[in-house]
Amino acid sequence: MNAATRAPAPILDDYPFRLTDNVRFMDLDPNNHVNNAIYSSYFETSRVMLTKDSSYGITPDGLSWVLARLDIHFRAELHWPNVIELGTGIARVGRTSLTFAQVVFSQGKCIASADATTVMIGLDSRQPTAIPQEVIEKMQPWMMRNSRAA
Repeated sequence: MNAATRAPAPILDDYPFRLTDNVRFMDLDPNNHVNNAIYSSYFETSRVMLTKDSSYGITPDGLSWVLARLDIHFRAELHWPNVIELGTGIARVGRTSLTFAQVVFSQGKCIASADATTVMIGLDSRQPTAIPQEVIEKMQPWMMRNSRAA
């Protein structure tokens, strides 16, 4: 039986929301590369910067986003010192949830990619709530460009 064909690596330009960050010495593990658990923090930083900035209008008053699922694909080692580029785009919008496509790049190479599904909840009820149409409209600039690799 033949092995499945490997999907091409993600392209940073397909991710409309971008941040630059530094690899910190404390991010390393005993193998002298960034520990796998740290990547969830990198992805969180990018998602939170997009959703919590009120000028983008993605999180109305009284509502919030909670993480329901995070799937990470580790693609290469990352070392310190280094600079990383974080890319985030909205891949899918559901009734109460949205899925972000996210990447970590360093020196032009995709180091890790992830799909993060978040659910909109009411801050008082703590229950899932439908994403308002005006929020969906404000998400449009942040939708993924082109097709992406998983």
